Formats: sequence, structure tokens, C-alpha cells
Amino acid sequence: MKKRALLSVSDKTGIVEFARELTDLGFEIISTGGTRKALEAAGLPVIGISEITGFPECLDGRVKTLDPHVHAGLLAMRSNPEHMEQLKKLNINTIDVVAVNLYPFKATIQKPGVEFAEAVENIDIGGPTMLRSAAKNYQDVFVVVDPADYRTVTEAIRTGGDALSVRRMLMYKVYQHTAVYDTMIADYLRSQLGLEFPEQLTLAFEKAQDLRYGENPHQHAVFYRECFPVPGALTEAEQLHGKELSYNNINDTNGALDLLREFKGTAVVAVKHANPCGVGLADTVAEAYQKAFDGDPVSIFGGIVAVNGVVDRAAAEKMSKTFLEIIVAKDFTPEALEILEQKKNIRLLKLPTINAPVKAGAWDMKKVLGGLLVQSYNTATFCDEDMKVVTETAPTPEQMEDLKFAMLVVKHTKSNAIVVAKNGQSLGVGAGQTNRIWAAEQAFEHAGEKVKGAVMASDAFFPFADCVEAAHKAGISAIIQPGGSVRDQDSIDACNKYGIPMIFTGMRHFKH
Repeated sequence: MKKRALLSVSDKTGIVEFARELTDLGFEIISTGGTRKALEAAGLPVIGISEITGFPECLDGRVKTLDPHVHAGLLAMRSNPEHMEQLKKLNINTIDVVAVNLYPFKATIQKPGVEFAEAVENIDIGGPTMLRSAAKNYQDVFVVVDPADYRTVTEAIRTGGDALSVRRMLMYKVYQHTAVYDTMIADYLRSQLGLEFPEQLTLAFEKAQDLRYGENPHQHAVFYRECFPVPGALTEAEQLHGKELSYNNINDTNGALDLLREFKGTAVVAVKHANPCGVGLADTVAEAYQKAFDGDPVSIFGGIVAVNGVVDRAAAEKMSKTFLEIIVAKDFTPEALEILEQKKNIRLLKLPTINAPVKAGAWDMKKVLGGLLVQSYNTATFCDEDMKVVTETAPTPEQMEDLKFAMLVVKHTKSNAIVVAKNGQSLGVGAGQTNRIWAAEQAFEHAGEKVKGAVMASDAFFPFADCVEAAHKAGISAIIQPGGSVRDQDSIDACNKYGIPMIFTGMRHFKH
């Protein structure tokens, strides 16, 4: 039988050169639509798909390769005499190479205002079917979905050696490719139908980069990004300077961005080991950074800094005085870059969409051995109408602003968590303790003398009045917490005893 290759691609990268090499190797080329036109324009002999099937393309091209002349030629096992005899009787030729790219479904649904009907029309049927047929018969058919593999295939054919490992890798890439393609379609349909949590979940991600190692040097790691752009996400950042990001860098920076999104005005967030160590609000980036730095000048060393504005010369001069792992900002002025790029190892990331809110319906996921925890993203912090003054004394307007700020910060601190703050600045952060009083004592210790007159926020209720007792002793002026303990009244009574106003938000913020 004649050696034949079927080429039908939406991505024309390298296809003319691939077809030319196959022709030189003695293959007849079968093609369809735009691919056929591109090959003929290059002067290559091409057989139209209708010449193979004996049936014209129909239904606006929906049916052209769904034919036994194609699939029998792909699926017939060359080592099976009965298969080959059946092909002979049916006058069907084998197809030995297949190169197919699928309809651009991903690009289609990314277009602004795309209609559902257009999206559906760009769901490929014949392409995935040919790919799966060819991949199933991998022993006899080279099947290609990635233009980068064209050279690999022609070399394997030219050398005539044992290409089983190549064929199996190509087979794997086909099923991986079609699985991702189907996942994107299913995800689109899920969003269109408004289904929050489907009975079966498939996820599709693309490799963003290999990492030197994971959380620790003995662990292997890689960074995957979602198939579609996510405004405000670290995956959309452009690295302007410094060495590549590590596993811990990515995790910590993601946490910094999560907290930064909470603020509308100019804000600077400093994070260390996935916990905020300094947060500052001010009129300028330089002033906000100074507040974040002063919040914990020890922990910020080697930390991550996120800025929801443009880093200018004044801010860069301050930042350059301390060793920072990463600065991620909306942008950097040329003067700021000139200063910061003098530090060889600092990573500078530009993220123009840094202020973008989390998209509605976004999921927060955590992998556990044997399963996956999925929940809606925690985009709420408190509702003003649900907040209750539960003490005899109400907070002043100034205290109320501080309390709201402190609650925004504690929301993004590992539980059990307590945050001390004042005047748009975090002063002490108690994070990840196994009981709440330890978290409070840690936060007071970090705040030092600045704790006097500051406010305190807790991510969850006080199980006992001991946190209020410690707050009074430290000099805390007001408290905000979710409430909900069976012993809430004990804490309320203690606040009334010491004249400390306390707010219940009714919304817990565990972060594990």
C-alpha cells in the first residue's frame, strides 16, 4: 500500500516544511480546507479528502473526515492479516501519519461578547476523532498534535529504527491534548449553565515553568497556570529583573496579592512565609511602604512586597535599603528600575492588572492525598449592615476604620490569627498558633509599645475571655471579631468591665 499522511491543521506553523519532508520520503499527502490551500500554494501535490472518501464535504464542513475510508485506514493493525485483507477488499489505503490541530475553541470563547452559538460551532468533532483513532493504533501510525514534533517524526521515519518510545510519547500527547480540549469545553458549558460544583470535575492547566525544587530542595516541582488568563493573578505578571521564581516565592506572592486586593487606596503589603508581616496604607507608595516596613522591620527581611500602585524613585530608595526577595507592582518608573536593578537577586514583577478583583465563580482548591478540596473564593470580609456593637461603649469613627483595616489583614493570616493595627498600619501579627491566646500574646509582643491605643482583630471568635483580659493589659482600645462562641457573653462582660468597645461581624475567616 502507498504511504500516506493526512494533514489538517489550524496552526500552520511548520506544516509546509513537514509536508515537503514527507513528500521527499515517499508519502502522499491528504489534506482538507485551509491546510490543502497552503500546501498547494507551496507547490506540493495534495489529495483532497473527498478523493479518499468518495463523498463531498457537507454541512458547512461539519462532515468531511468522519468516514470509514479515513478511520479504517488509521485503525487497521498492519500486523493483523485479517485487517489488511479487509482493507484490500474495501479498496481502502492505510494512513500512516496524521497531523491535526483542533478548531480554536479556546481563542473563540476568549473573544469579547462571543455568542454561545459561535462557541459551539468551534467545537471540533472530526479532529479529535481522527487523533484518537490514530493514537489507538500508535504502533502503526505517527500522530502529531504539536508542531514541535514534526522533526521528531520525520527523523524516526528516515532512520527506520525502533520508534516505539517516540510513538508512545506521541500517543500520550494526543490523549492529553484532547482531554484538555474537552475539559475547556466542559468548563465553558458549566459556566454558561451556572453550575457551581459538578458531580465530576476535570481541570486543565498549562505548564508555566519548571521550578528548581519545591518547598524543600529534595522535592521536585513545577508551576502550572490556568488555560485562560486570570487578571490580577501572578501568572499574568511580567518579570523585569532577577532570577526565576521558586515554589515558595510563588506561594508567598500569591498570598500577598490576595491581601492587596482588599484595598482600594494606595497600599503596600509585605509577606513572609505566607503570612502578612507588614501592611501600610498612605497617600504615596513610599509612605505606604514605610508603614509596612515599620510594622515589622525584622520579618520583612527576605520577604515579598506587593504594591497596588507604581513604584517610583522615592519608594525604590526605601525598598533598596532592605533585602527583599520580590517586589510585585502595577508598574515601576525607569528611575525606580535603575535603583532596584542594582540588586542582582531581587525579582521585580510588573502586573498591570494587580487591582483586578477575583472573578465571580472562582474556586479555591487544596489538594489532599487521594482527593481535592474545592470551595468558593473568600471574597467577602464583613458586611457593614451585619456588624454589631455588642458592648456598652461603641468605637469612635477613627477606631472603626482601624478595626475594618485590621479585619482585612487578619483574614489573610494563618489561623489562629490576631492582628494589631492603627492608622492604616499593621503593628503586630500573631499567626498560625494552636490557641488564640498565644496568637494574641504574639501580636502584642510584636507591636511593642505601639500596642497602646491600637485595635485588635481576630479571625474567629474568642472561646474564653482570656484574649480580652490580655488585650486590656496590653492597652488595646477596641476589638473586632466574628462572635459565635457559646461563651461570647464572657468576652462582652470583660470588655464592658474595661470600657473596651467590641464589634461582632458574624463572619469567620479561618485560613489553614
